[in-house]
Amino acid sequence: MDLMKPINISSDKLAPENPFTAVEMGKLWATYVGNSMSHKILQYFLKHVEDEHIKTLLENGLALTVDFMQTIEKFLKKDDFPIPVGFTQEDVNLGAPRLFEDQFYVHYLKYAAKAGLSLYAIAIPMMMREDVREFFIHCNETTTILLGQINNVLIEKGYIMRPPTIPVPKKVDFIKKENYLNGFFGDVRQLHALEITHLYDNIENNITSKALLIGFSQVAKKEKVRQFFIRGKAITDREVQNFQDKLHKENLPFPSQIDHLVTASTFSPFSDRLMVFHKVDMFSIKIRSFANSMAVNGRRDIGLMYLKALSEVSLFVEDGANIMIDHGWMEQPPKAIDRDELSSK
Repeated sequence: MDLMKPINISSDKLAPENPFTAVEMGKLWATYVGNSMSHKILQYFLKHVEDEHIKTLLENGLALTVDFMQTIEKFLKKDDFPIPVGFTQEDVNLGAPRLFEDQFYVHYLKYAAKAGLSLYAIAIPMMMREDVREFFIHCNETTTILLGQINNVLIEKGYIMRPPTIPVPKKVDFIKKENYLNGFFGDVRQLHALEITHLYDNIENNITSKALLIGFSQVAKKEKVRQFFIRGKAITDREVQNFQDKLHKENLPFPSQIDHLVTASTFSPFSDRLMVFHKVDMFSIKIRSFANSMAVNGRRDIGLMYLKALSEVSLFVEDGANIMIDHGWMEQPPKAIDRDELSSK
C-alpha cells in the first residue's frame, strides 16, 4: 500500500536543462573526487584478498565508485563543466606488497561507506534539479545496501561485536531533576541509549582510522607527511581510549582495536597526496560525527570530551590542508565570482 499521495508537477524549474546551483555543483564535485580516491584504494585491496566473501564486498564497492563517477561525468560534460582530476593511476601502485589483512578491508569498507552515506544523505534535501536529486537518492540507496552486506559479513565471520544491550524500559518517564546533566560531580546518572550509540559508533570509526594511520605512517615517503600521520594516530588513540572509558565505567562492551591487521610492509601502495587527502577528508567527517554526538548528549562530562576532541581534530584538519597546499596537492572546488577582483581590473 502506498503511503504517499503523488503530487503531479510539470515544471521547467525541475528540468535537467537548468544550470546547476552552487549546492548541486559542490556536492557533485565532492562526490566525484571522493569516489576517485576510493576507486584507487579498492583497486589495490583487490590485488591482495583471499576471502571470497570479502572479495565480493570489495568488487561491489568498486562497482559503485565507477557507477557514481561515470554518472557525474555525464552531468558535468553536459554543462561543459571541467571533470575534476581527483585521483588517478599515478596515485596507486597496484604492485605494492600487502599492507592490510583481509579482515581490515571489511572494517574499512564500513568506515568509508558511512562517510559516503553522510555526504549523500545531506545532499538529497538540497537538490533542486530532479535528475541530480535522483542520482543522490541512488547513491544513498546503493550505499545502504552495501552497508547491509558489510554488516552481515562482519557478524557472520565474527569480526565485530554487536552494540551494547540495555534493559527495555518498564514505562515512559520524564526527566525531573537538573542533576540529569551532571557528569563530573554529585549524582551522575547512567548513560542513555543515544549517548551509548554515538560512543560505540565513534569507537568503531576511530579504531579503523587508527589502523589506517598506522599503515600510512609506515609507508609515507615525505617525513612531514609521516609525522602528520603519527600525530593523527596519537589523536585517534586518545579519542578511542576516552570513548571506551565511558562505556567501561558502565560495564558496557565496546569494539576491539584492529591494529594487528596492518602488516609490516613499508612499501607504499599510495601517493602521499592520496593518503593526506584521505585523512583530511575523514577527519573532517569526524568533526560532523562529534557534533552530532554532542547534539544528543545530556551529560556535561561527555559534552566537554567531545568539545576537546573537536578542537584537536579541527587543528589537525587545518594542518593537513596546509600540507596539501604547500605541495600543490589540493584541487580547488568550484567557487563564487570574486567581485572585488573584477572591480579592480
